[in-house]
Amino acid sequence: MPEGLATPHPRATREAGRQTRRALLDAAGRLFGERGVAGVSAAEIAREAGAFPSQVTYYFGSKEALFVEAACRGMLHAAAEVERAGRRTRSPRGYVRACVQTALASPALLNFVEAATLVRHRPDLAPRVRETFARLHLEGERAVAESLVARGWQIRAAPATEARGFWASVLGIALERAAAGEAFDDATADATVQLVLNLYSEPRGRGRG
Repeated sequence: MPEGLATPHPRATREAGRQTRRALLDAAGRLFGERGVAGVSAAEIAREAGAFPSQVTYYFGSKEALFVEAACRGMLHAAAEVERAGRRTRSPRGYVRACVQTALASPALLNFVEAATLVRHRPDLAPRVRETFARLHLEGERAVAESLVARGWQIRAAPATEARGFWASVLGIALERAAAGEAFDDATADATVQLVLNLYSEPRGRGRG
């Protein structure tokens, strides 16, 4: 090698790789959210991310694997947004309503539903979806338990049951609406709020906002 030219530092190379991977995930999340997995090519994702199409395969193995990874990542970000929305409320009804409306408004929801159905025929990609479900349930259980302790609320079921029931309801509605080609509406949100709220026992004298 000519004098004065050095190979890139391994740490810099790893950081560049992480940045490229993150850029691909960011671009994939946006494009897949607009058009779904079938409507986006690896070349489009790479162009949006400022990368080469071969880097999609290098970092993720396939466009479908990138889709599942982006969908799971987006779903966990959506769950964090749901938790933040719930923290700003003052009653069980307000808490559940804020969580349901925030979840249903997230574009990540339908991507995750599509990823969960895609892995039925791609068992090699299923572990990432299973891991995401486990994280949703675990983080949801923690958030519910913290709200009960901090606010003195009561619940008719264990926090783990509430968390699982919440995500089962929300994802079920997302699947139904995707099949019908309809947008979420207030009636859908209200029905889900009531379903989840049935687990709570609101102390007398508390507001309903």
